[in-house]
Amino acid sequence: MAWQRGGWLGLLVLGLLAFWALLAGPSTLMGFDLGKAGTATLVLVAWAALYAISRMPQGEAERGLSPGEWRAWIGVAFMLAATGYFLAHADVFAAAPWRENPEAAAVGRNLVLLLVAWSVLSGILGARWKGRVQEDERDREIEQQAAGWGRGALMACIVGLALMLTFSPADRLAWATHFMIANLLVFALMWGWLCEYVATAVLYWRDRCGAA
Repeated sequence: MAWQRGGWLGLLVLGLLAFWALLAGPSTLMGFDLGKAGTATLVLVAWAALYAISRMPQGEAERGLSPGEWRAWIGVAFMLAATGYFLAHADVFAAAPWRENPEAAAVGRNLVLLLVAWSVLSGILGARWKGRVQEDERDREIEQQAAGWGRGALMACIVGLALMLTFSPADRLAWATHFMIANLLVFALMWGWLCEYVATAVLYWRDRCGAA
């Protein structure tokens, strides 16, 4: 039991280091791309956590958490990393077009790796509950409510961008290149997904607390 606690604590520390490398660390350290290192570390932590969960007996791993809630919480972590990483490095998209901007290309590559890793890990997580009922009426109701929050967040972000571009003086929009606007639209999608995952996780948590 003590080893298990130590293992989870170690994964937590590695996860925090990965978030630091993605969000607050310098672009490079001793010649290494910290964004790529943070992405790889976060994926490694997720793999290790899922492996540890898969080794637990059924019932102990879930502790009342449904497959949908597991996916939601892991989705929150990945989307929080992706949106935070984008905001921390958003200035690189205003420097030059993609073909002439290696820093923006590196940031975009790391974002794609994060989203691909989450997609793969989500499929692997589903194998944990293979052969079991993974969705019922409660899950569908929660997904529907959370999807509404996600759509609302996406619409609010896009409307906010439209208003900013419409009413800001032209001399203050030098940063708003076609490349930057395209990436802001991608950020709006990620923001919508993040809000949907957060809403899903919170709704599951409230449902569990109410049923306890």
